[in-house]
Amino acid sequence: MTESAPVPASVRVPVPFTTAEVEGLREALEEVVADGATPGGVVVCGTAAGDRAVLSAGMVSPFTHQKRPDAHTVYDVASLTKVTATWPLVGRAVASGLMELDAPVRDVLPPMEGHLPGAAVSVRRLLSHTSGLRAATRFDLYDLTSRPLHELICAEPLESLPGTHRYINRGYVLLGLALAHVHGEPLDRLAAAFWAELGMADTAYGPLPQSERVAPTERRDAHDRLWGAVHDENAAAMGDVAGHAGVFAPAADLATYAEHLLSAAPDDVLGGWLRESLAPVAEIDPGRHRGLGWIVTADGAVAHHHGFTGTSLFLAPTTGRYVVITTNAIHDGPTARTRITPLRERALTTV
Repeated sequence: MTESAPVPASVRVPVPFTTAEVEGLREALEEVVADGATPGGVVVCGTAAGDRAVLSAGMVSPFTHQKRPDAHTVYDVASLTKVTATWPLVGRAVASGLMELDAPVRDVLPPMEGHLPGAAVSVRRLLSHTSGLRAATRFDLYDLTSRPLHELICAEPLESLPGTHRYINRGYVLLGLALAHVHGEPLDRLAAAFWAELGMADTAYGPLPQSERVAPTERRDAHDRLWGAVHDENAAAMGDVAGHAGVFAPAADLATYAEHLLSAAPDDVLGGWLRESLAPVAEIDPGRHRGLGWIVTADGAVAHHHGFTGTSLFLAPTTGRYVVITTNAIHDGPTARTRITPLRERALTTV
């Protein structure tokens, strides 16, 4: 087991955001909206004690709802699915003995036969993006009439030796399939029960009914703009429910989630899992490491994760602070989302 990073217990007094810090985040949000990076967005900065400042700018979409978004506007959170659904559910499964971090993933998937390189990769490697699995993912090209998806993924040769960091979606696809297998329930049902416990009433896997509360994402070719349908094509190919993408959530629910993570005691399952997950596993670049799921600073003081559509979640356990970002920066195409980088950088330095 890796050594746990020093994470504060809930007994520490959270450090509130200053007026200047809140205004700095507001300015950064307004600037990326003015730059055309996203039609609009919401930022929530808060603490484990429940203090929140909600900031918003722009509009939900010029095509569906031209009013300003708020903390209850629902966004496709893309890869935040990994840390809001798969990661906490794996932590619970490990705590209950249904999974072992250093056991091969084949132990928690439906039976497979033959030489399957990916089946020998450990759960820990999948969580930390150090599995060596293929990075490119096109499930629409797979022949699922011959073998199930988990077997097709595991049958592919590894692209690198396990241990080297490379961001890989299919590792979390396998973890989502594994969770469904060991529990005997679909992933979306497991996640829904977890979110209900935490009071995240508006968080769900798609598809969602089209409404003014739901922010649309990208227009695809000649088709209608994606609205309530998952943006990630591989998650869509899996029926909108996957371990790597597919979740929709408002900033208010993500703030609730952050507050639960930061206030959980170290001997609580969720608190202990966060503590273990913030220990650096592999270096991404100088000063930035991957823990179990999360990107962490070298000392484990700050953890964060991004979603391709323009969402982010930042946690600072040592100060009990967090920042949530929800945008639909993919609205006008995949390159626009890179222009929200200044907002993400401001959030990281501020938290």
